[in-house]
Amino acid sequence: MSEMILFQDGVLIDPLSQRDGKYDVLIRNGQIESIKSSIELKKEYRIVNLKDKIFCPGFIDMHVHLREPGFEHKETIETGTLSAAFGGFTAVCCMPNTNPAIDDESIALFVQSQGKRANGGIVDVYPVGAVTKRREGKELAPIAELVQAGAVALSDDGAPVSDAEMMRRAFEYAGMFDVPIIQHCEEPTLAKHGVVNEGFVSTSLGLPGIPSVAEEVMIARDLILTQYTNGRYHIAHVSTAGSVELIRRAKKEKNRVTCEVTPHHFTLTDELVRSYNTNTKMNPPLRTQTDIDAIKEGLRDGTIDVIATDHAPHSLDEKEVDFLQAPFGIVGLETAIGLAMTELVHTGILSLNQLVEKFSVNPRRIVGKPITVEEGQEANFTFIDPNAEWKVDIGQFKSKSKNTPFGDRVLKGRAVGIMNHGQLFLY
Repeated sequence: MSEMILFQDGVLIDPLSQRDGKYDVLIRNGQIESIKSSIELKKEYRIVNLKDKIFCPGFIDMHVHLREPGFEHKETIETGTLSAAFGGFTAVCCMPNTNPAIDDESIALFVQSQGKRANGGIVDVYPVGAVTKRREGKELAPIAELVQAGAVALSDDGAPVSDAEMMRRAFEYAGMFDVPIIQHCEEPTLAKHGVVNEGFVSTSLGLPGIPSVAEEVMIARDLILTQYTNGRYHIAHVSTAGSVELIRRAKKEKNRVTCEVTPHHFTLTDELVRSYNTNTKMNPPLRTQTDIDAIKEGLRDGTIDVIATDHAPHSLDEKEVDFLQAPFGIVGLETAIGLAMTELVHTGILSLNQLVEKFSVNPRRIVGKPITVEEGQEANFTFIDPNAEWKVDIGQFKSKSKNTPFGDRVLKGRAVGIMNHGQLFLY
């Protein structure tokens, strides 16, 4: 017997079909059967009333560290995808800094297999393959093999591809398969052993700094290489005003560049580091209010394509050490939508349409996993209550790790469920 689910009275926002208003949507066995302003009730329907809630094409986080294989004490594909589901994501792209790295077919296939088993496979897991073997920057990984095994992009994330010739060859080979290179933009000789943004705060605290130019120099170099090779270039976790301006100019010149920003980089400044809380330590580091203002303008005017979390789980004992010794990174899957709604939508910087573009349409286009909200297509939705006020309770996180600076922060707007592969998950 077929399962019929009727979503009633919800606001459907889908920039691709240009729908932005109240619709009823009827789902039969996981496929969209009808989209109308009003659908007649039948007794066999399971009714889901979405009054005052939004539903939109399923969100994807294109920058996540699931840690498996090799670092399962921090996160597993099971716990990471559960965290994603509770955060409102129907898909994640997992970075290759695992052990072993995702630098050959077997690891890429393993990650996807684990993803299909985790939580009933409701959250799609797409691997990002390494650019170089073992992410060491010395020899290209087998790019053709990785793409054929399901890699949607290539990155040595956690480390930049600092060798210019290596990056050039990566662009050329990846271009044969039309997949993007995702670069962690950091010029190593400038960043050295920095742990926070270089500036007034780092000087006053006596902590070694990472200057903004470490990011910007790498972006400038890569943009020249992108132009030379016609490669597809995606810049991870943009953090500086100078970077935003470089990307803006490159886009005006029709360079094949896209980029992302994290919620912590449009929300927090390096002033927070004065607490010496190791959950304020991330790479790139928290920058200044000037940088935040530039990032918000870049989001508003379309320079910045994507919001991604850089979800980087670490165990409690790893973070409870001296600031200099603590690892970089925070978890982000379960707070991303709330932070974006609070900081960007409710402040008027982004419309809900723009928010959906940056969490769904644009990242899915970049990694080649678009979805369509049309009759006959698979139902893949994220459900949001835009006005729900809630306090971040790290004790309720589904992630295996709890390393976040957002504990107890009050946010407005949150995900309340997802639907994917015929499974409806509401909470």
